[in-house]
Amino acid sequence: MTKRRKKKKSNESKPTLAERADKHILYEDSVQCVESEIDFVDDTFKEIRNRNAKTLREDFCGTANTSCEWIRRRKTNIAYGVDIDSSVQEWGREHHLSKLTTGQLSRCNLITDDVLKVKTPPVDIVLAMNFSYWIFKNRKLMTRYFKRIYECLNEDGVFFLDSFGGSEAFQEMEESTEESSYTYIWDQAKYNPITGDGLFHIHFTFKDGSRLDKAFTYDWRVWTLPELTEMLSDAGFKPSVYWEGTDDDGDGDGVFTRTTMGEADLGFIAYIVAEK
Repeated sequence: MTKRRKKKKSNESKPTLAERADKHILYEDSVQCVESEIDFVDDTFKEIRNRNAKTLREDFCGTANTSCEWIRRRKTNIAYGVDIDSSVQEWGREHHLSKLTTGQLSRCNLITDDVLKVKTPPVDIVLAMNFSYWIFKNRKLMTRYFKRIYECLNEDGVFFLDSFGGSEAFQEMEESTEESSYTYIWDQAKYNPITGDGLFHIHFTFKDGSRLDKAFTYDWRVWTLPELTEMLSDAGFKPSVYWEGTDDDGDGDGVFTRTTMGEADLGFIAYIVAEK
């Protein structure tokens, strides 16, 4: 008589949605919009320099998603992606660079190095986006970084940064955004008003009740726009702030305009454009 096999319970063999998720795909889907970012960078550079930029360096490039978008824009575009984490760059090679043509791939250069020490050819544009440069927590170190960028730019080069602020930036709070198949959670876990240091996490929850906790963690200083523009000026730049407009509902409309007068919003994201 043949021995009957016991059936495995379905919950023993089926991984949760959190276990199956790729955190880098989730990040790019929920946080990044490289198309609109490069639209702004490309259009703004042409507006203020009366020519198309050709060379771009993406600091803290992570998966190099933005660098690849730059490469796809024009056949003459060249990108240098710099990040100290080789593992996340390897993910980018597998998921982004692998989709480039041979010609495009020859113009996309990934460099594993410290942005304070790396040497790259002079470029038209340097990007420091997604607040990644906030890892530099004191004025001396931040100004040192800005001076390094000033030195690596062409004579008419431009440095592009983003920043967030508003009264909510200094609060310990969570903000959830529902996407079609998951919920993105921005967690401002700790803030020290004496030092300006903040600890931030990104979590994801899924429809089966599972959770990808602390998919990303950031130990930053929360810098204000006046502080950043002052340090950029000290490094030799001429910085300007580009403020986002609002739609009929009072939400951000994705259109950023140079201005010296912002609004006392609870939360905002702005670009800083620093001309050499």
